[in-house]
Amino acid sequence: MLFFGHLGITLGLFLGFGILIPRLRVLIDPRYLAIGALLPDLIDKPVGRIIFASMLANGRIIGHTLLFTLFFALIGVYLYEKNKDYRGFALASGSFLHLLEDQMWTQPLTLFWPLFGLSFPRDSTDYTGLEYLLRMFEKSFEPEFSQTFIAEILGIGIITIFAANWIKTRLSKKNFDGIKGQ
Repeated sequence: MLFFGHLGITLGLFLGFGILIPRLRVLIDPRYLAIGALLPDLIDKPVGRIIFASMLANGRIIGHTLLFTLFFALIGVYLYEKNKDYRGFALASGSFLHLLEDQMWTQPLTLFWPLFGLSFPRDSTDYTGLEYLLRMFEKSFEPEFSQTFIAEILGIGIITIFAANWIKTRLSKKNFDGIKGQ
């Protein structure tokens, strides 16, 4: 899954859970949830595929582990205990949903790192760095890559709904403030 898939599907799940449990919409800041949903790839892809590509050759390393998510959950506990702040939980939730969306249970050596050793498995791809990014872009239009393509389209649709709702809320608030000021 790529950028729009992770972002949109995570926000869509938040919207769905928010309908079932309305208090979540008050407690969880969707901005931090979105950052948490993108953080594993924002860390792992550049580090494992570009900067240390010859050494790691894997775009799923530290950020795709339960330890990474647990780290943000512990930050969430600390922030909550200190300030009644839920932002750390939002980051951890977004990161955890990212792991589910990437189906990390199929890669237990990475998911449960460092329980099975300190090294990460190497991918079987023979291209790294900029070539990797170009190949990913090319592959996103191939039929075999359709699961990712569908997730991206779904993500774009959900982001559009979120954006439309946000604009509608801002316009109605602005109109209300204008009426109130008269």
